[in-house]
Amino acid sequence: MPIPRYDVLAFNTAKASENKIHDDATAQRFGFKGGFVSGVNVYAYMSHQPLHVWGQAWLERGTLQARFGKPVYEGDLTEVSAVQDADGLELTVHSVDVRCASGRAGLPADLPPAPTLADYRAVAARPTRRPADESTLRPGDWLGMTPMTITPADQAQDLLDLRETDPIYAEHGIVHAGTVMRCCNWALSHNVILPAWIHMGSTVRNLGLAHVGDTLNVRARITRNYEHKGHKWVELDAMVVANETTPVLQAMHIAIYHPRQLAEAA
Repeated sequence: MPIPRYDVLAFNTAKASENKIHDDATAQRFGFKGGFVSGVNVYAYMSHQPLHVWGQAWLERGTLQARFGKPVYEGDLTEVSAVQDADGLELTVHSVDVRCASGRAGLPADLPPAPTLADYRAVAARPTRRPADESTLRPGDWLGMTPMTITPADQAQDLLDLRETDPIYAEHGIVHAGTVMRCCNWALSHNVILPAWIHMGSTVRNLGLAHVGDTLNVRARITRNYEHKGHKWVELDAMVVANETTPVLQAMHIAIYHPRQLAEAA
């Protein structure tokens, strides 16, 4: 069955964020056209077609691997293409004829047993945030976030901001896949100071549903901290949990926490 291309007029929901990579002036100083639309939002755009193909089952137990290569900018038409093969969907994101992201989604029947709550340590967000570096983002350390209860107003705003057109979220009160993924970002931003940073990719396994009224939290372990091409990178193994009882998502989450442009601008 042909899968329609999904077109979104990209919207930068993070202009006022502490992360200045979303700010036009800072991003332009770094050599980009403007502030980035967040990787979480691009992930949300990419999640539309797996949901179209597999429905709620994908939100409950599907997979999505997303890699972000080039920025998506506010107001640009963003085209998400999906090609189905025997293993799932091959996803590609183009914006103004530039390939910005790629990935794969699936609904595998042969996944290993799902991780459990006991596999992930629950910790509170740090009471004092210090600048992100090798000492504050040490492999093996666990991170939490300030818990967030999803209100009907939060849900309505997220669906509007993400330009989501699938009715399942509004009709069934299911928290959007992009909203859930944002908790993995908060594992970083709620614990360390990040003047400008870039979400570079995530490998996701959905584990269950979160609903409006649920309180979301994250349990994340730092797995790597390294330098590559002048950028400083961090990798997390994160589980998003609803009401401290229900695993919703497990993700290997990758970010540049200190772009080389910061050092060059210092």
